[in-house]
Amino acid sequence: MTTVFYETFPVAHMTFEDAWWLTYDPSWEARRLAFPVSLTMPMRSGAVGADVLLPWLANLLPETHLAEIGQRLKVSPQDIVGLLGHIGRDTAGALSIGKPRKAGVNLRFIPNEKTLERILNELPAKPFLVGERGVSMSLAGVQEKLPVFVDGGGAISIPVDGTPSTHIIKPDTRRLAGSVENEAFCLALARECGLETAEATIGVAGQRRYLLVKRYDRFTDPQGEIRRLHQEDLCQLTGHFPLQKYERSKTGGGVTLKMMFHAISDLVSPAERLKLLDTVIFNVLICNSDSHAKNHSILIGAGGSAKMAPLYDLMCAAVYRRVDQSLPQGIAGRFTAPTLRRADWLALAEEVGLSGASTVRRVEELAGLVSDASETVARQITAMAGDPTRVLERITHSVQKRSRRIQAQARD
Repeated sequence: MTTVFYETFPVAHMTFEDAWWLTYDPSWEARRLAFPVSLTMPMRSGAVGADVLLPWLANLLPETHLAEIGQRLKVSPQDIVGLLGHIGRDTAGALSIGKPRKAGVNLRFIPNEKTLERILNELPAKPFLVGERGVSMSLAGVQEKLPVFVDGGGAISIPVDGTPSTHIIKPDTRRLAGSVENEAFCLALARECGLETAEATIGVAGQRRYLLVKRYDRFTDPQGEIRRLHQEDLCQLTGHFPLQKYERSKTGGGVTLKMMFHAISDLVSPAERLKLLDTVIFNVLICNSDSHAKNHSILIGAGGSAKMAPLYDLMCAAVYRRVDQSLPQGIAGRFTAPTLRRADWLALAEEVGLSGASTVRRVEELAGLVSDASETVARQITAMAGDPTRVLERITHSVQKRSRRIQAQARD
């Protein structure tokens, strides 16, 4: 049996009897502030089968380096529950898999920039520092990243023994020059346009630059303790495996915008669809071709109340020639954003149950905001931490040109 915990409280138990099953712990269901593991697994509804459980669990794992992680842990990369039993004590959201959080704040201090630089350089060979004593953490996605704990004075540590991380480090990558500045710009631009985003700053460790992203699924309680907030992404909410995060998945049956909007409407709130619409439009405007179903999430509160999470993982792909720039989910059957016209936005609105006129008006409004704010935001990012690859000049030009085109075509 493998137990799922919130802090030290047992939430549910997973057992294998010809297939995996999840059953809620009665003591958890009796708690006033209890929340479900997933909105697709409501409490007091009986055992949850593998068809629902395994796709949800798979989305907690990283999408790269599973072979290396499995080899270090002597666990098959295909053993989802087995892997999470080793690296699932600090994941996206509030739950810990296998072991509860150890009391107190348990940290391994990173003494200086040189040590942090070494850790970042070793991440490809040692993802999430797997195998080191007390370290048990997992984040979904393809990009290299490292959950860390940042104290009030800015000191960075590695959380151990189930202590919640407070931030995520996303180091620069040779494959995408200026990726750190790119993401910092896109997050700041979204915020300037009135969208809620994860907070981020740029840091330097020796020769490495990194984005330090504050986790929105964490909060500080009245006693000063760091606590977790629960979340799930839209692959989990729609019941899909990570390989199906793009509509045109190689395995077939990929997540569509219609599925995403209907899941939000049915399981969260019809009103939250407008936040998802803003996110879809904004990602089209900035050419974020990786805005797949795993890069949209919801936050879950007591009793299963929920809302859209802040935006995260925003990046302009237009400045990278080798990166596919097609849409991750089609809009009215189109996957090339510059070809989108008014009729396509109207078709999307009809498909997902929104007002066509309001949708087109929001496209025009956000396009104008993005175009007008781009240069100011680029100057702010440059002033904050520099722009060594001068990527922000190219991003600004590309985003403004793209936004103006999409705005004009939305009026046709």
